[in-house]
Amino acid sequence: MSTLLIDLKGQQLTQEEVELLEHPLVAGLILFSRNFYDREQIQALIKDIRQRVKKSLLITVDQEGGRVQRFRDGFTQLPAMQSFAEICSDHQEQQRLALESGWQMAAEMTALDIDLSFAPVLDLGHQCKAIGDRSFSGDIEPAIRLATAFIHGMKQAGMATTGKHFPGHGHVIADSHLETPYDERPSAVIFEQDIQPFQQLIANNLLDAIMPAHVIYTQCDNQPASGSSYWLQTILRQQFAFQGAIFSDDLGMKGAGFMGDFVERSEKALHAGCDLLLLCNEPDGVVQVLDKLKLQENAPHFEQRQQRLRSLFKQKSFSWNELTKTERWLNNHKTLNVFQQSWLEKKNDE
Repeated sequence: MSTLLIDLKGQQLTQEEVELLEHPLVAGLILFSRNFYDREQIQALIKDIRQRVKKSLLITVDQEGGRVQRFRDGFTQLPAMQSFAEICSDHQEQQRLALESGWQMAAEMTALDIDLSFAPVLDLGHQCKAIGDRSFSGDIEPAIRLATAFIHGMKQAGMATTGKHFPGHGHVIADSHLETPYDERPSAVIFEQDIQPFQQLIANNLLDAIMPAHVIYTQCDNQPASGSSYWLQTILRQQFAFQGAIFSDDLGMKGAGFMGDFVERSEKALHAGCDLLLLCNEPDGVVQVLDKLKLQENAPHFEQRQQRLRSLFKQKSFSWNELTKTERWLNNHKTLNVFQQSWLEKKNDE
């Protein structure tokens, strides 16, 4: 029955939040910068969650690197994805840095007892306000090559991968956090370009989950991809034969408002084909969904969805002390910090 991932208000777990997390519809939670003070505090918070909530929860975060890194003080400064191709001319070195970034990110989160960081971003191009330097490249080949390396690093640390934002958020200027963007390009262009990283990584069995965009691709469908059975069922499940989990992007974002109130957004996303729903920064909306969402599904569909959920939990366990004594972590911590600083300086000079 569990399908919803919710957020927490602050740096300590309240009894009200324990009760919400124990609701049968709740599958897990996502952590934000507001939940973080320092490493000791975030570890204590996660331990408290694991102990007080009497069921297994998928604990997630957006710790991509670059400007989307929720935990900074005491952690490796992870490079922005654009930096690999922009700073290095050697392809092998680009891929090595991408692989080590993927491993470093996933290993640090695993050492906190976090299951999943929503990565990598597979959007092409850097002009979108919501994407920018989160994208590996504007070109298909380097985006796939670098994403593949980053994914291999994540998998070496035992973390599942989430490709976002399907079928590609990179060519709309509007930010779906603030409004519903419209991509007016012909469907042939989207399938020849933006969707290629997703399609090829699915074909190579490298994606465990997909997160669709709150973007309406007007030449393909009249619904945002996150609420579109065309994109999620016809293309992802049938044409691409994707068997992994499908997350909605945050249904609290303004870009999801096209689909109605919070209950309607949740119903549409589930009906379209999402397995798991994110609903953040809307505590009243969470209560509405938990009170009013009627999740009706047959036993095979329920078991399939729960199996996809179980596949997203971390595959390895180790402590922060164990991790930070390894030569690999120590080398990466130094190298990646310097690399990201070089990228920030390059951006400031432009």
